[in-house]
Amino acid sequence: MAPKPLAPLARRLFKGVVLLEVAGVLGAYGLFYKMNTSQDFRNRMNNMLPSVLEVYYKSNEYAGVYGIREKDLEDWSKKE
Repeated sequence: MAPKPLAPLARRLFKGVVLLEVAGVLGAYGLFYKMNTSQDFRNRMNNMLPSVLEVYYKSNEYAGVYGIREKDLEDWSKKE
């Protein structure tokens, strides 16, 4: 009896990896969109995961968008 070819298994694994990549990209975009549109969400992220918020600020500064961090800190200090 001849062994089964690995092509169907490789195809299924490839599809699984592609689906995981797409899910990761969509999740990252959703997180960026939420942080980009909601200062309250950024404040929550600052309390829960400050490193993720730091990546958001750095990516915006790298893209040439400045002042978000300063405005957030100013507005958050007024609320306290």
